[in-house]
Amino acid sequence: MKLSILNQAPISAGTSAKDALIESVKLAQLGERLGYTRYWIAEHHDMSGLACPTPDVMLGIIGTQTSRIRIGSGAVLLPHYKPFKVAETYNMLATLFFNRIDLGLGRAPGGSAEATMALSDNFLEQVKKMPESLDELLHFIHNDFSKGDMYTKIKPTPVPQISPEPWLLGTSEKSAILAAEKGMAYAFGHFMSDQEGPSIVRNYVKKYKHKYSGMNPKAIVAVSVICAETTIEAEEIAESAFIWSVQRAKGEDTNGVPSIEDAKNYAYSNEEHEMIHKWKRKMIIGNPREVRSKLEELQKLYNVNEFMLVTITHSYEARLKSYELIAKEMLSVS
Repeated sequence: MKLSILNQAPISAGTSAKDALIESVKLAQLGERLGYTRYWIAEHHDMSGLACPTPDVMLGIIGTQTSRIRIGSGAVLLPHYKPFKVAETYNMLATLFFNRIDLGLGRAPGGSAEATMALSDNFLEQVKKMPESLDELLHFIHNDFSKGDMYTKIKPTPVPQISPEPWLLGTSEKSAILAAEKGMAYAFGHFMSDQEGPSIVRNYVKKYKHKYSGMNPKAIVAVSVICAETTIEAEEIAESAFIWSVQRAKGEDTNGVPSIEDAKNYAYSNEEHEMIHKWKRKMIIGNPREVRSKLEELQKLYNVNEFMLVTITHSYEARLKSYELIAKEMLSVS
């Protein structure tokens, strides 16, 4: 089983956005040392407690601080941007960091309605045009516009020796089918979907259309995981993530992921208890052996060979430790 990292760049209470971004670089470096396959960082806009609106800027920094691990966006929210500009940006990254760049793409707004309006005009119209925008972007990436097309005269320079690998990220049947139709790799967000993930991924593989030489259906499943030396410790650490998720789901401004002590003192409403119970069913929380067992169970359900782990904790040290414990259990790290 391959393991990768998805980082949402969460800000911990009592720290700054700068701290969260510095810790994002440290996490990528640790992931490389531990043998994780890839490291993606997410795009969010004016969302309380999240520090990264521009993955490509962070990837330029992370690329210089690492040497082997694949790095990418999780995801570029394409309706906000013109495909040519995205192709230019990720071609440049792929030129700088040979054979290491993943171009993850999504269709979500990544922020409030006001932030969406500030970023782009007619966002909903651009969402409807997502299939056409993907086509255009893929043509730019693969340099294969039809003869006579107006864009055959331009290239998203610099053109790298090996192009960035496009991935479509999603949480629904619709995104899986779109990825299959476009001949793209697909990343399913198990940690943020209420739908039947295994059947969605199976349908992606079944409907996949081979459009590019050497490309076959490839799927990653993203899972929320918190690992500690003991189950009790992992469950205690997870409480901070639950409180933070509740606050964000209710649209409350937060000071970042709360401390374990603040989480212990939080008074849940019945509605919030139900929300957390629902999230717990999607999360993996436990000691290394328990995490391994649960990931292996998911592997049998999804029939994939790579999981992308997202870990939200108040303590950045606890987050690093979680990834380290899992790597030692599953990636033959000494």
